[in-house]
Amino acid sequence: MLTRRHFIATGAAATAATPALAHYSYEIPEDYLPKFVTLPFDLPLGSIHVEPDLFKLYLTTSPARKKGDQMVTRAIQYTVGVGRGSLYHTGMYTVGEKREWPDWRPTKEMMRRNPNYLQYANGVPGGPGNPLGIMALYLFNAEGKDTALRIHGTPQPWTIGQAVSNGCARLVNDHAIRLFNQVQVGASVTLHRKGRVVAGVQSDLTETPDYSVHY
Repeated sequence: MLTRRHFIATGAAATAATPALAHYSYEIPEDYLPKFVTLPFDLPLGSIHVEPDLFKLYLTTSPARKKGDQMVTRAIQYTVGVGRGSLYHTGMYTVGEKREWPDWRPTKEMMRRNPNYLQYANGVPGGPGNPLGIMALYLFNAEGKDTALRIHGTPQPWTIGQAVSNGCARLVNDHAIRLFNQVQVGASVTLHRKGRVVAGVQSDLTETPDYSVHY
């Protein structure tokens, strides 16, 4: 079992998503820990929402309700890393598949942008050094096709809270486990646009998510 904030990470340099192995001790900032929040929006139960400018992912945990003259929705807030620059893909998706210890293969676009990925063209099997970490949600489009976008764990927890990826959203592995177990195949996922103003998110200090994770 891991402690709440202390992680032994497996990975390479923060900007290189490769399966090279090394070990680092990393302490997750307190602000990055999951917590319950109230969102000032009417959102479907069990849906995922990523706010890239905030580096936050929200999983709604109860139906929307009226508070005063406004509809609000309770959610768990996770801190994530997102796609850098134009590699972040705004849109609406569906969780089409869930995999534990997923394998990883760079896309053709990734290999064109960075020839260093060519050495992994045949894929990398799941394992502690895999760039997708311990678990992954596969995002499908409206036509039911795999988009190659993932919400996944990472062996590089120090990259959370940054825009460094090739388009996917990443969480530290133990938070990815919790999210994986809460999300159903078919759940809706919205990757909100950059530059969107989000105000009125309120922390719920009456309850704290369970951080315990068993491997």
